[in-house]
Amino acid sequence: MPDPSARRLWTAVLVCFVALAAAFSARATLGLVLPTWVGVFGWSRTGISAIGAATLVVMAGVAPLAGRLVDRFGPRVALGAGLSCVAIGCAIVAGAPDGTVLVLGFAGIAALGFGMVATHVVSTAIVQIAQRRRGLALGVATSGATAGQFVILPLAAWVISDLDWRWGFALLAGLALVLVPLLWRLLPPGRFGAARTAPAGLRRDVTELLRAPAFHALFWSFLLCGYTTAGIIEVHLLPYAALCGFAPLPSATAYGVLSAVNLAGMITAGWLADRVNRPALLAGIYLLRAASFLLLLQVGTSYDRLIVFAAAFGMVDYATVPVTASLVASRLGVGRMGLAMGVISSGHAVGAALGAFLGGALSDRFGSYAAVWWSGFALSLLAGWIVLPLLLSDRRPAGSPAPTAAH
Repeated sequence: MPDPSARRLWTAVLVCFVALAAAFSARATLGLVLPTWVGVFGWSRTGISAIGAATLVVMAGVAPLAGRLVDRFGPRVALGAGLSCVAIGCAIVAGAPDGTVLVLGFAGIAALGFGMVATHVVSTAIVQIAQRRRGLALGVATSGATAGQFVILPLAAWVISDLDWRWGFALLAGLALVLVPLLWRLLPPGRFGAARTAPAGLRRDVTELLRAPAFHALFWSFLLCGYTTAGIIEVHLLPYAALCGFAPLPSATAYGVLSAVNLAGMITAGWLADRVNRPALLAGIYLLRAASFLLLLQVGTSYDRLIVFAAAFGMVDYATVPVTASLVASRLGVGRMGLAMGVISSGHAVGAALGAFLGGALSDRFGSYAAVWWSGFALSLLAGWIVLPLLLSDRRPAGSPAPTAAH
């Protein structure tokens, strides 16, 4: 007879996976429409890039609030509200009469949704419900962040190229809207499992987080994670490939390889988090990421080397997410995990914004991306060093249930 608790867990994993796939695909569509908007609205690429930066700022601001929301009311409310914002924002973009309304729709309302339908909210939901195989469940659920690039994003790209960019955003709005009642039906109401006890006051929780050495290790390492992934790689890898002489199609193919391996890397990291020492695993991921930047520095005009880098980096790209979430649960407590992951995810967004900006500034200053990739190498090493002190105090068996509050 099927285990009801296992069925409940994997239903939540599936719902969270699909929600992340929809939200991350909608966010990534900005890159698809960038050339079109340059022509339609007469904007510069810098101006459109500013829309992406503004989106990250809104996401950074809403992340702790979304985390607190899931702590108090459960993931159904947070994810449902987030998908509703994504649907409304994309619908506004689809029907925008001018650029001002378009920016409001994407960098305003949709960005609120991106900040709520995020890996930290999903991680909190899964940790609340999973008592066994927590790492694997985290890895599968959060891998939805990259999985949408294989189905939803290509579909949106086809609609944009064959019909119009407005129809592309209408498609994304419809998808997000359809998911809201589905999510509401499949996810149980309220907080899950150990988190059913109401969280303590916000001021007390924030004070205790700031006093915890583990919080600072995870916050600052995840900030550097944002710089080295969403900041310099997601924004600057394709322009770098163009400078190396690769055409758009092979460059996009290399990025597709990175995304495919990224999906496998997240699930593998989650599986390992149930079986090995988690601080050592997280430090190892950062060290392997540093090594991958050395491969990127050697690409030159060799497409084979670009593919090798894409595969190597993809394995450690988002792999930090399930491991970091598992450590937050065990070291800071499930009862305030949403708040903790929200603040830590804000750091990731800040790091990403810095990476996106400094990546462009350094490449303009030196005429190449070498300094950018060296910064990625150095900061990945630093992130690995920051989490090493957790090795001295993480004595729980890998994948063991976390306490409801940190002591």
